[in-house]
Amino acid sequence: MPTLDAPDYTIARFVIERGLALIYLIAFVVAARQFPALAGEHGLQPAARLLARTRFLDAPSLFHRGYSDRRLAIVAWTGAVISVLLVLGLPQRAPLPVTMAAWIALWTLYQSIVNVGGTFYGFGWESLLLEAGFLAIFLGNAETAPQWLMILAFRWLAFRVEFGAGLIKLRGDPCWRNLTCMDFHHETQPMPNPLSWFFHHLPRPLHRVEVLGNFFAQLVLPWGLFLPQPFASIAAVLMILTQLYLVVSGNYAWLNWLTILACVAGIADPAGVAAAGTFAPTPAWFTALAIVVAGLVVVLSWWPVRNMASPGQAMNASFNPFHVVNTYGAFGSVGRTRYEVVVEGAADVAAADADGDAWREYEFKGKPGDPGRLPPQVAPYHHRLDWMIWFIPLSPRYAGDWFLLFLVRLLEGDAATLRLLRRNPFPDGPPSLVRARLFHYRYSTWREWRETGRWWVRTFAAEYIPPFGLGDVRGLGRGGQA
Repeated sequence: MPTLDAPDYTIARFVIERGLALIYLIAFVVAARQFPALAGEHGLQPAARLLARTRFLDAPSLFHRGYSDRRLAIVAWTGAVISVLLVLGLPQRAPLPVTMAAWIALWTLYQSIVNVGGTFYGFGWESLLLEAGFLAIFLGNAETAPQWLMILAFRWLAFRVEFGAGLIKLRGDPCWRNLTCMDFHHETQPMPNPLSWFFHHLPRPLHRVEVLGNFFAQLVLPWGLFLPQPFASIAAVLMILTQLYLVVSGNYAWLNWLTILACVAGIADPAGVAAAGTFAPTPAWFTALAIVVAGLVVVLSWWPVRNMASPGQAMNASFNPFHVVNTYGAFGSVGRTRYEVVVEGAADVAAADADGDAWREYEFKGKPGDPGRLPPQVAPYHHRLDWMIWFIPLSPRYAGDWFLLFLVRLLEGDAATLRLLRRNPFPDGPPSLVRARLFHYRYSTWREWRETGRWWVRTFAAEYIPPFGLGDVRGLGRGGQA
């Protein structure tokens, strides 16, 4: 069988493998720490309810044999351990089947979590991690050369992520076409970071440059990934730089880092670094397997390509239950104003009725709350509850039934739920009442910031959920359903 080795992409494979393993590690730690409160046995959207109405072939998961928080912990921490081993490069030094088995295990374990995570696992970067993780199974071990078809598959993944995002912007919000979207985006993005305030206050001409640079990075540069070297490397490096720009200007979980890793597949080793004689002959069965997988990617690409060509392009979608060869895209529309849900509790009913000062605010780890708190850097870690609450002001349907149940958990003083928060204002016992209110948030001006030290200016907008106590919501307590 003819060789399909690509020994001049050894460094690219090294970076992709270690980077993917590190992101897997973060994802499994996030699951271990957050999944029980969000979708566990007593979670806001219990996985058991989803499993009861879902067939295995519709949502493949090890938990179809039965879900429990203990089993979730075993799956998550097993995945974390294997991820650490791959970061250290130990499975890569083992025989090829062992290396592949390690990547298969991560893909299977994380797929099992994503497919039962409901709303809280509906983000596009979950599918992106699973697709990249699937391709990593066929990257080979330390003794075999990288397979050229897998290098191309990663480039094709980078192309779909970037080009899909560019198309949906071009077809979407008019502010992308008139170059004004970045006048708002740094302020209204889901999870600002410490530098977002400063990016927002860049001169408006630079915001126009940001939009033009975005279109160049997403609609032009991806084609360069399929050009001969050194043009593919140049395109990949430029795409990576634009992703790093997004990393320093906002918190997007591991989306940008996965895109960077896919782009790395376009960068060839420097001349003279690797040679074909460095590796043992590639087993014929492995080459044949790479050809089969490449053929599968080609066949499954029909649906993402059709989606990208469609005027009704979907943003993030999987066309098969295994999250292989998906379609991607983000921020087809950009908000002009920012509203935040502020959650408060009161220890004493009478005091809450008489004095607004009796209400104390719950603080979240990532999303804006206290106007004087500098937005934190949390990515690539993913605070799922914070992200989902950002969606609620966009449309109440995002709250579903889980947000009311979240408020009930605060009334119960549920320890798992409180661990999702930055600060519990009721350390001595749960409140008697809770409520949720909508506030309009905007960044402070330079002058306001110098005078007050506050990063945000917020104004009360509306009551979202009026005050209530446990006695007002029978059947919504622990084990109940909203």
